[in-house]
Amino acid sequence: FCTLLCFSKPTKKQTTQLAKMPKPTIRRAIVKKRSKKFTRHQCEKFKTIGTSWRFPHGIDSPIRRRFKGQKAMPNKGYGSDRRTKFIHPDGFKHFIIYTAQDLHMLLMQNKKYAGVISTTVGAKARKSIVRKASELDVRLVNGSSKLRKLEQ
Repeated sequence: FCTLLCFSKPTKKQTTQLAKMPKPTIRRAIVKKRSKKFTRHQCEKFKTIGTSWRFPHGIDSPIRRRFKGQKAMPNKGYGSDRRTKFIHPDGFKHFIIYTAQDLHMLLMQNKKYAGVISTTVGAKARKSIVRKASELDVRLVNGSSKLRKLEQ
């Protein structure tokens, strides 16, 4: 039988399947030391200068010389906590999956890692990956994407 997954409210069976999926082992508060992006010097002043960060090399640059009141430069002090680094808001680290065999790598780590099916995977392989993930009890972040109907 088939279940519609695109833009529809989850059925009772689907919600029970979500409840059975593995939960993350440790839920820590993910604390970011800085939420704003580091922007390039004078990107607000000139339209042609992009916003992505570039190190200021100028001999008299007040940002390079770290004057008070200037923009902050990125450095290692802004790094994330090692225990919460690379963890997404769902509580898992994400691992890209290309084939159904890749799921076996997540078998023992299913409470720490969640699979993300690659965008290059076609519909037929995607169905087999989703089926295999439910058998192996591995969570997929985007298991229902790019599929109109899913055979279960």
